[in-house]
Amino acid sequence: MPELSTACQAFRGTVAAKVVICKPGDPEAKGLVERFHDYLERAFLPGRVFTSPTDFNAQLGEWLVIANHRQHRVLGCRPADRIEADKAAMLPLSPVEPTTGWRTHARLPRDHYVRLDANDYSVHPAAVGRHIEVVADLARVRVWCAGRLVADHDRIWAKHQTISDPAHLAAAKAMRRNRFDVVTLPTQVEVQQRPLTDYDALIDIDGPVA
Repeated sequence: MPELSTACQAFRGTVAAKVVICKPGDPEAKGLVERFHDYLERAFLPGRVFTSPTDFNAQLGEWLVIANHRQHRVLGCRPADRIEADKAAMLPLSPVEPTTGWRTHARLPRDHYVRLDANDYSVHPAAVGRHIEVVADLARVRVWCAGRLVADHDRIWAKHQTISDPAHLAAAKAMRRNRFDVVTLPTQVEVQQRPLTDYDALIDIDGPVA
């Protein structure tokens, strides 16, 4: 039987919820969720365009108000007719909010990008080689270094994307240019030069040679 992760256990305990793990190959259990997804794909998604996850949730919320007032053949009633009974059976939420999102620590590599959920986000290159903290939720991705915010991006839900802040790219370009502009002059080495008369004395030459 699969075990819940530590983060999942903490979330479940805070909100006093029960987690049901479906057995592999159990279509009856998973079908309850899959049928709802199939219903959304057929009745909600066609013809719609979404600009962000927030826009998706906003459109879904508006659509559910209409959908929940339609008569459902399987239920034999409107979903809206059962909402109040469902609410009455629910426990109140915990006054303590559960910990959500992602929080990791790392050392910023030379390319000044961090990877989260298969996407790469730029960080100010001044933090290269230093320890950073990546804090992310469903909406934002932020990176901190020594208490200073060095990156702040919209969270991207697509995969294999590279998100670059123009300010980070400009700073990286300036740092590379400054490094190459610094020209180190070669060290001057003093070489001792002996007078020519010393060599004349070694071979016993007096006066100029014709």
